Amino acid sequence: MRISFYYTGEFGRKVIGNVVNSSTFCTSCGELCDHCREKKRSYADSVVDIYEFPADLPEFIEEPEEYLPEHMGECDLLIVMDLHPDILSELPKMVEMAGAKAVIAPIEVPKLAPAGLVQQIREKLEKEGIDCEFPKPFCSLVKTGKPLIDDFVDMGFGRPLLTIGVDKERNIFTHAKVLRDAPCGSTWYVAKKIGWSDIDVYKETISGAHHAYPCTASMDKDPQLQDTILHEAGYIIRKSVEEAAHIKGDDTSPEDEK
Repeated sequence: MRISFYYTGEFGRKVIGNVVNSSTFCTSCGELCDHCREKKRSYADSVVDIYEFPADLPEFIEEPEEYLPEHMGECDLLIVMDLHPDILSELPKMVEMAGAKAVIAPIEVPKLAPAGLVQQIREKLEKEGIDCEFPKPFCSLVKTGKPLIDDFVDMGFGRPLLTIGVDKERNIFTHAKVLRDAPCGSTWYVAKKIGWSDIDVYKETISGAHHAYPCTASMDKDPQLQDTILHEAGYIIRKSVEEAAHIKGDDTSPEDEK
């Protein structure tokens, strides 16, 4: 599968770094790094085009098509992240230019992707037979029966999925293995922190690791979620850990406990 990434800012760089798994990508553990990601597969050979839009665009763009690159690499799956809303409105045009058959446009910052705009784009893409998903946040992405998007999830990116060892006598987690990573790569760091940690304080362990990675999702309240997207991402990773360790959780946001 041929994948193109079009983005603005740090989050896009993190996702690309995770997909490519460059040797310098994850530095969260600093001097304590034990190179746990060395065996993780790189999908650099699947990436055909990368384009970063400037971050200092005008607040309102009258002719957004003028900011599109002259040429786009032909791809199967186009992933766009944190685009200026006026640039995002040109997504159907970008899909046409790239010959893409599917689109993933994660929503990490509410003001960049108003619900009305997203719905308009979705309708235009679906009318043209283009599969699309707008996960909020990116780490909420799951398989939905759309072949190319499901293939991306099967590559190991989307809603975190882990296996976790538990020693009930000592009341600790013995290890955590990442089966599917949050697209930004944070699940590996959370898994590292879980190993040999006390089960009783797992919420604090997860929340601390999620913040320290750090998660770059917005702290602005999202009208649809009625919460921040960062909080939603924190809830998702905690729920994933609870499912893997067979822990009965609650509905309290991980961020509420800090």
